[in-house]
Amino acid sequence: MNTSPITSSRLSPSRSLAYETLIRKTRKNIADLATQPTTWSFDPGGDFSKWGEGFFEIGNWTTSFFTGMALIGWNETEDEHFISSVLALDPLYQKKVGEFAAETMHDLGFLYSLHSVALHKLTGEDRHRELGLKAAGVLANRFVPEGNYIRAWGRMDEPDTDYAGLAIIDCMMNLPLLYWATQKTGDSRFREIAIRHSDTTLATFIREDDSVFHAHRFDLVTGAPTRGDNYCGYGIDSHWARGTAWAIYGFAMGYRHTGDERYLDASLRIARKFISLLDDEIVPVWDFILPDDPALHIRDSSAASIAVCGFQELEMLGKAGAVISAAKNALLDRLCSPGYLDTDPAVRGTLKHGQVGMAVKAYTSWGDYYLMEALARENGMNITWW
Repeated sequence: MNTSPITSSRLSPSRSLAYETLIRKTRKNIADLATQPTTWSFDPGGDFSKWGEGFFEIGNWTTSFFTGMALIGWNETEDEHFISSVLALDPLYQKKVGEFAAETMHDLGFLYSLHSVALHKLTGEDRHRELGLKAAGVLANRFVPEGNYIRAWGRMDEPDTDYAGLAIIDCMMNLPLLYWATQKTGDSRFREIAIRHSDTTLATFIREDDSVFHAHRFDLVTGAPTRGDNYCGYGIDSHWARGTAWAIYGFAMGYRHTGDERYLDASLRIARKFISLLDDEIVPVWDFILPDDPALHIRDSSAASIAVCGFQELEMLGKAGAVISAAKNALLDRLCSPGYLDTDPAVRGTLKHGQVGMAVKAYTSWGDYYLMEALARENGMNITWW
């Protein structure tokens, strides 16, 4: 057992410090989360435990960023503390797609790829495989065949809400759970749903200039696309940075799972657009199309960390090229600099200056996770939870 982070010669000093900080903070965070399990999401002061939402709330999409970090920590250090804390949460994950299955949304991919799929890949135990497959089944039931999309939010038995007929770009990150389910079962239905949703996203979310809608609406009867929409960016016609990062990474993984060149082309086009809009600060503003109001022009470190992972995926596929690889390194080095990295052990969060809502600066669980994933890959980790 190793209770201390490993200093690796594969990482520069600043990256090594960031990686060690994340491992050290995750060791405490996952133990505390296992003791008092709720939803930890984001916090302006860095204390994720202040997020007041129960584990079984329909809005929970973030808990597994901590299990994902813990399993990276276990893979790196072989410290059993990490995996034992994750396993303590297993009964909750069982219930969430059992008796609470109706109270779930499309982010089952985030939740179970970074928990059950990761556990199965690391341990080979059938119980983790079965739980991941159960979650994939619940996610597949959110597919709307009339429009060929996975409904993002709301209970499926509640058609008369604002969320009916709604898909969002974030769902591209949930599809690996479905591809994995087909790999494990031979049931092509999961893969088909992932492909049909990807094709709909490709046709409706990406604008001619390679910017991306956050959301899109579909006719409830015919399934025909009706209009773009927005819940996380500045406006319907703006260009939300984190959504762009989801698209880069999601389409790159779609290419890995299917070999469809259209998905690779989409990832590359969106990546190049993202890079073209970066300025000297390197870390992007939270939305690339904003009014001329300095109060709104804040950075989103979480969009940067997700984009880095997307760029790494393209590198792994041998498709990145020099411009994308250079942007990856510039973004990662900036995130590991004192301006963005919080090494204070009294603060749960690590990555400062994430963006949530309308110009809210916060530490974010997803920002920390994707920074840790990126550093693990740079350090030679050759397994992916996706």
